Amino acid sequence: MNSFRWIDYLRNKIRIASGNRVTIGKALKMSKTSIKIKGKGNHLIIGERVKLRSSNIEIFADNALVSIGAGTMIGHHCHISVLDHERRIVIGEECGLSRHVKVMCSDGHPICQNGKQINEARDIVLGDHIWIGDSVTILKGVRIGSGSVIGINATVTRSIPEASIAVGNPAKVVKENITWQP
Repeated sequence: MNSFRWIDYLRNKIRIASGNRVTIGKALKMSKTSIKIKGKGNHLIIGERVKLRSSNIEIFADNALVSIGAGTMIGHHCHISVLDHERRIVIGEECGLSRHVKVMCSDGHPICQNGKQINEARDIVLGDHIWIGDSVTILKGVRIGSGSVIGINATVTRSIPEASIAVGNPAKVVKENITWQP
């Protein structure tokens, strides 16, 4: 078993440019995950008991933050991306992100009109105890309240209140005052 864990550790791809910080809590489980941090003054915080499975975390900016709360599980082929300066993605505690989830606080490229950028990046905040279904995309400026569930294939373009179920493209709240068990 020890040799498997060592081999699994070697399969992670971690590249962190100097001038950046990474804080890792106890009992991190990470397999086949890619972490790339370029720029300076960035901070990646991974809480205790976090599980990262075949996922990608990228910060290509300056003074950006990605924070993953304690007890959170990030499923296979998830992509968490900060490409603009001074932006942040905060994922609360005890969250579950299923497979192929994308969390992006920008559009990836600036779009300008009359010389002014019209698609500014914005922070994303996911509360505690959130369940994100397979193939969900969470876009810039979204806040998802604690205790919420986002259904499979949803595209979240607006904030979702706590204890709600949201589904569809764009995601719409279909139930409120819900609870769920992992």
